[in-house]
Amino acid sequence: MNPGKQWLLNTYLLATTPVRAVASHYRHLRGAEPVQILFYHRVADYSPNPWTISSEAFAQQIEWLQQRFDIVSLAEAQRRILSGKNSRPTVAITFDDGYADNCDFALPLLLDRELPFTYFVTSKNVANDLPFPHDVERGEPLPPNSVADIQALSDAGIEIGAHTRTHVDLATIEPRRLDDEINGSKHDLEEMSGRAVRYFAFPFGQRVNMTPESFELARDGGFAGACSAYGGYNFPGRDPFHLKRIHADPHLARFAHWLSVDVMKSLASSSEVAYVSLSHDAIRRRLAVAKGS
Repeated sequence: MNPGKQWLLNTYLLATTPVRAVASHYRHLRGAEPVQILFYHRVADYSPNPWTISSEAFAQQIEWLQQRFDIVSLAEAQRRILSGKNSRPTVAITFDDGYADNCDFALPLLLDRELPFTYFVTSKNVANDLPFPHDVERGEPLPPNSVADIQALSDAGIEIGAHTRTHVDLATIEPRRLDDEINGSKHDLEEMSGRAVRYFAFPFGQRVNMTPESFELARDGGFAGACSAYGGYNFPGRDPFHLKRIHADPHLARFAHWLSVDVMKSLASSSEVAYVSLSHDAIRRRLAVAKGS
């Protein structure tokens, strides 16, 4: 972030702090605290790119979160949305793709602190030890996790989620491939981990990358929830199947801007329409499928 933008954002945060504090107080009284879900890709100190955060910045963010939030599993986050009431600042942590570098610092840090997280994996890249296409396009292929890594994480109690088989933009492929990418990855990872895979995350995850047909396939394939990545708050009582996530920006000011609930962003999130419908009872039944089964 350039110094000018940094100054503007810090000034905006400072100016809106009283408004945010009052809004937070009233959300607490009404049980209307949003459930926030963060996503990371890669935590490493070499080969920087737009989806990598340094070890120091990651540790700083986790410390910031622990001082201010209930850090919960994705399943507990979904339960709080389903309940219709949430009075505590709540955040869940997720990772996308499945980078081997995450096993060096980020994941051991979370495991040492006994903090839950969900690890979304692009199954064929892991199974075949293939770098991710977006890294290949940049001319800097990076190693994915191994099958053994995923098995070890699952054995440690970490929720493994599906992120398609090949990290394809689902809005650009023919309908007959959709089921293979979405539910095929679920099958791959259940075989790989030996446990139920309950959540799906859209590659790229912007509105343009998601379609009602993709959501329907995820719903009909037995997923308990599907995650986007365009930013947004999950308010109690709203759509509990589509789980909106926030990018864990490496700049703490932008990170805090989202997590302290910006009023304008919250208004946009509260007015969204669900892509698909799935009854609360059906979601609860899917949540009851233990991640260890």
